[in-house]
Amino acid sequence: MNPLEKPIVHWFKKNQRDLPWRTTSPWGVMVSEFMLQQTPVNRVLPVWVEWLNRWPTPADLAKATPAQVITAWGRLGYPRRALRLHTAAQIIAEDFNNEVPADELTLQLLPGIGQYTAAAIAAFAYQKRTLVMDVNIRRVLTRVIDGDEFPKPAPTTKERAARLTLLPESDAHVWAAATMELGALICTSKNPICELCPVISQCRWRHNGYPKTDLLRTTQDWHGTDRKCRGIIVQALRENKSLTESSIKKLWPDASQIEKALMTLLQDQLIQSMSRSRYRLPQ
Repeated sequence: MNPLEKPIVHWFKKNQRDLPWRTTSPWGVMVSEFMLQQTPVNRVLPVWVEWLNRWPTPADLAKATPAQVITAWGRLGYPRRALRLHTAAQIIAEDFNNEVPADELTLQLLPGIGQYTAAAIAAFAYQKRTLVMDVNIRRVLTRVIDGDEFPKPAPTTKERAARLTLLPESDAHVWAAATMELGALICTSKNPICELCPVISQCRWRHNGYPKTDLLRTTQDWHGTDRKCRGIIVQALRENKSLTESSIKKLWPDASQIEKALMTLLQDQLIQSMSRSRYRLPQ
């Protein structure tokens, strides 16, 4: 056993949040993993509950229209995730007897599922021994083991090989959930609560005096971005059956940015063009 496993898992069993996707079906786990990509838990929770009540299996979601799916996605952001989940549900219903695959490589054949999401679904839905590498897990282990404040933007081959040596032979999914929770609640990106950390005595970052990382970490201002412009258009079409281009241009001060947003939304199949310069959600 690696020396971090026992104290972190013990802490987790006493302090874990009561999140509904921890006691759900494989489909419920898959939906949560799609929704939790770049979106915090508190925003996901009500949408996930509503989604599972409405579409409790892949086959149920497969019958929905893209417009229904985009509307139900609400304000979670990155609505392409909703369309990919919808397409994945159709494939699962038709080709996998309505059962979410348990194999990582098979999962990665589905739309919207990359290496991380496949590992997470296999671990949390089927208790498979997979290497789950989300941002919280990576930050915890980078600080405790490497002594750095933040991990690199994407996992390197060296990092993956090193973390694989820590993976327990049994209950690896618990280790993944525990380290993820520690990063979410204690070893946070800003203002970590180090005094409550179960492995503070083993933390090289603390031992080294909490050195700052040299990585340039920037966040995009949401206001005025193309993404916000796109989001406003999609939200307006959720609330209306269709809108003319002139009506849409009244939603945003920059007409050229609206035109660009409409073009990219059409390319991403998040909206449909109708006659007389009207737009709607895909039917």
